[in-house]
Amino acid sequence: MNEELKMKSKNVLKDKSFTFSIHIVEQYRRLTESKEFVMSKQLLRSGTAIGALIREAEFGQSRADFINKLSIALKEANESCYWLELLHRTHYIGDEYFERLAAYINELISMLVASIKTSKLALNK
Repeated sequence: MNEELKMKSKNVLKDKSFTFSIHIVEQYRRLTESKEFVMSKQLLRSGTAIGALIREAEFGQSRADFINKLSIALKEANESCYWLELLHRTHYIGDEYFERLAAYINELISMLVASIKTSKLALNK
């Protein structure tokens, strides 16, 4: 395996955001089966946007563009957290599943914040 391929396979943020998107799509299916369409659609949009923006950032035109895409991904992650909390508090999502998704999104938020900070430091050097 060449070095470039090894680096791509070790992109934890990219992998975790993709896995989170899968969980969100699965949750969306469950919510729409119970006839909840508005909040679930918002969660689907914001929850899957995180990974898409991280993928976009990979090929950013500059470090500033990379940081911008990750910053937007962070906003989408925060919005996803909001929709998850709202769906949980309104009893559309059970405690156990909410805790799992909340832990996942909080980890993504932490990773995005760290990546943005590191990139900003590199940009300012």
